[in-house]
Amino acid sequence: MKPEESIYPQDWLRIAEKDFARVQTMLNADDAEAAGFYLQQAVEKFLKAFLLSKEWRLLRIHDLEPLLNAALEFEPSFEEYRETLQLITGFYFVERYPVLLETGITEEDVRNALGRIRPMVKSIRRNFLE
Repeated sequence: MKPEESIYPQDWLRIAEKDFARVQTMLNADDAEAAGFYLQQAVEKFLKAFLLSKEWRLLRIHDLEPLLNAALEFEPSFEEYRETLQLITGFYFVERYPVLLETGITEEDVRNALGRIRPMVKSIRRNFLE
């Protein structure tokens, strides 16, 4: 029996924060691929928390772009993060599925994506403080 996923935004926010902290842990361990994976996981959960707070129906999806498209209805300024979210989605698929070639994900790639996505994460966090 498949466990039912929570539809409560605070549950998603709590796990997003844990995954966001794991990004730095993995960077400190010189594991850029795992750091990229956790960055994707954190951002996915931040977006789902935001959307669930707006009465969105939970979807089982890992591609950040459709989540962004749904979030734009409530926060059009998130459009500026599209390119970064596409990059971060790639981190997930590289870590999750076998690839034939070296991924080439570097610590610098993850740190740059992390820096570019932080303002969106801060905005989502503020959504829960209002």
